[in-house]
Amino acid sequence: MGCCGESVQKADNQYNNQAQPVNTGIVNQQPAPHPGAQSHEKPALLIPPGPSHPPPTFQLNQQPISGVYGQPWSHASPSPPLPGNIHHGMMPVTPMNASMQMMASPGFDPSVLSGSTAFSPPLLQPSPVHVPPRHASTSPSLSASVTHAGTSMSRNDFSQPLSNEGKMSISIDFGTTFSGVAYASSRIASGSVQQILHWPNSSETFRKIPTCLLYNEHGEVLAWGLEAKNASPMPGTFRCEWFKLFLEPRALRDESAIDPRLPQLPPGKSAVNLIVDFLTCLWEYAKEEITREIGAVADLSSADVVVTCPAAWDAKGCDLMRAAAMEAGVVQSTRAGDIHWRERLRIITEPEAAAVHCARLTDLHKLRPSQNFMICDAGGGTVDLACYKIIGQMANLEIAEMCARSGANCGSLFLDLRFRELVKTLLADHPAHLDAASLAYFMHSFSQTDKLAFRGEIDDDTYFHFTCFNVQDQHDPSVGLVNGELAMPGNLIRREVFDPVVTQVLDMIEEQSRKIEQRIDALLLVGGFAASEYLFKRVEEKFSSKIKVIARPSDADTATVRGAAQYGLARKAIVSTVIAPRSYIMKVKLPAEPEDWLKRPAYIRDNSASVPICENRLQYLVMKGAILRKGQRVKTKFCKFSQSGQDWTFVAVLFTSESDKMMRYTDEGETTELCKWTVDLSTLPTFQRNANDPQVNGFYTEFELGLEMDSAEVRGVLFYEGQEWSRVVFDFLN
Repeated sequence: MGCCGESVQKADNQYNNQAQPVNTGIVNQQPAPHPGAQSHEKPALLIPPGPSHPPPTFQLNQQPISGVYGQPWSHASPSPPLPGNIHHGMMPVTPMNASMQMMASPGFDPSVLSGSTAFSPPLLQPSPVHVPPRHASTSPSLSASVTHAGTSMSRNDFSQPLSNEGKMSISIDFGTTFSGVAYASSRIASGSVQQILHWPNSSETFRKIPTCLLYNEHGEVLAWGLEAKNASPMPGTFRCEWFKLFLEPRALRDESAIDPRLPQLPPGKSAVNLIVDFLTCLWEYAKEEITREIGAVADLSSADVVVTCPAAWDAKGCDLMRAAAMEAGVVQSTRAGDIHWRERLRIITEPEAAAVHCARLTDLHKLRPSQNFMICDAGGGTVDLACYKIIGQMANLEIAEMCARSGANCGSLFLDLRFRELVKTLLADHPAHLDAASLAYFMHSFSQTDKLAFRGEIDDDTYFHFTCFNVQDQHDPSVGLVNGELAMPGNLIRREVFDPVVTQVLDMIEEQSRKIEQRIDALLLVGGFAASEYLFKRVEEKFSSKIKVIARPSDADTATVRGAAQYGLARKAIVSTVIAPRSYIMKVKLPAEPEDWLKRPAYIRDNSASVPICENRLQYLVMKGAILRKGQRVKTKFCKFSQSGQDWTFVAVLFTSESDKMMRYTDEGETTELCKWTVDLSTLPTFQRNANDPQVNGFYTEFELGLEMDSAEVRGVLFYEGQEWSRVVFDFLN
């Protein structure tokens, strides 16, 4: 996630931002080189006495199982009988949600049953909702019903044994302003991460290239990357940048929330179209370059590919990114019977990838087991924050997420946008300098030279000079036009351009640190914006009294892409836990309780068996802040009624909520309809037996649905008799 770049091979190159060459001498440190590690360090970190912090433990709920209407029965007992001789299995219930007796399926109406037999509604008591611990800073643990990766592995779980020792991992950091590619294999350079440095239309080396496309009027790609960024304006062409921001949650839900300062998309093109086009160009070139660099050793057809996305994205944005990467061909089926080829693509968050990279630099940051560190991934478009604890021994690195991640659109791109607005304000009476080419010239000069080198108050009395693209109207000292240059005082740039954006980053760090009740031992700044001298200085000033180590590690600008490649190469969950950033909920109908009669009598209806049912109830599958171990699933039992063997589809609607409180009814707070979860039950043995033996009053099928939380994705799994039967497809709503 760079925000600008430079070459080290030519001093006056347009991407040079007047920083010292990186210590390798051959590769640019995009967007600004950091010789070694630049850090603000106080005395060495304290190593807590006693043994290392133990890894999280996970216990299955061993409480007595509660039957229909609360009648207890043992684990060894068969399923309790339902009224009308209909049997239905139950799940453990905690006191917190013992009252949540759910109908056979969400939205199921028992009135469809016919006959003289009085059927009571088939009841379900779901497994305990996953809730965060009382103190989220304690070591992660689970008491609800989960399946450990060691007992029921996901095919996506990196804790599985290596199936191919020499398998390659390729990572793509698709950034708002800059993108990069890295790769690693145990057979290449002893497993060290390699980066693509040579790019089309340049004889110099760049660790990242601009996320930029150039289209003609027919929607065809004319150029991408460096060539597109450097292309001069031409009639009938469209240069497209920053389109990644269109997948931000608010922009996806409401087009009016899109920042009006962003460039318009080309006619007939969506943001996803642009992402597909860029990833296609990037991937095709990456395959050629990797093959050139390592020759026949490269088995790209079976490589695992890791794509990063911002921490603030929701499941829909991650799904759109996955779909775009699939369409771009980053993973493909390689042989007949290769049914799991789609699972070679992983989507993880940018701060998690950066954390994997930074956690390995223990000599630099003096991090030790049981200590906590915060990652501030400040890129071109977004700034993402995440806190982690090192657990276990460093020889077998494992880090645990400490609190829910956060992110916002306050990357270095927004410095550019504010600078453009400032120029337009100053030169409002000089339109000769406000055409598209002139504004682009001003912004290019600011972005590639002054943005990262700006030091703040020290430069208040310094004038920054920007050469005018248009030679007309060269002189108006009252607005800073002097001899063909626009001169701006440093205090004006600081006040109008830098301070609003930098202050937002500082506020985010402060808010994230308050979520943890434990000490933060290190704050590691990565990403292109982290190279800003002013941002780093402000972070030091505000947090050096609280945090012993504030550092920009070496390779800070490419920490995300390098960490993602390490993540894929490790083939195990280096980040062992994930904290649910939001609640995942289903809308259900439940038997009415006294609380429902008191609070929502209008929601209560009698079903065909004269049982009062409360509609518009919420059933939590995962509560915001719940700590889950990678590869584990939160499972809930369901029972579907089918009139015939053709009624095999179970459709549930999944909602999310950002609220920290648990809501009982749909009208208590804002929920967002996330996706339709369609489950095919036709292959289940129980369904097939019942379907082949028609019953006058229909039949019931019991099954379990599980949510599997990962770094950036939520997956659904269908279970039958405790075994994974299939993976359901989330049908995201437009």
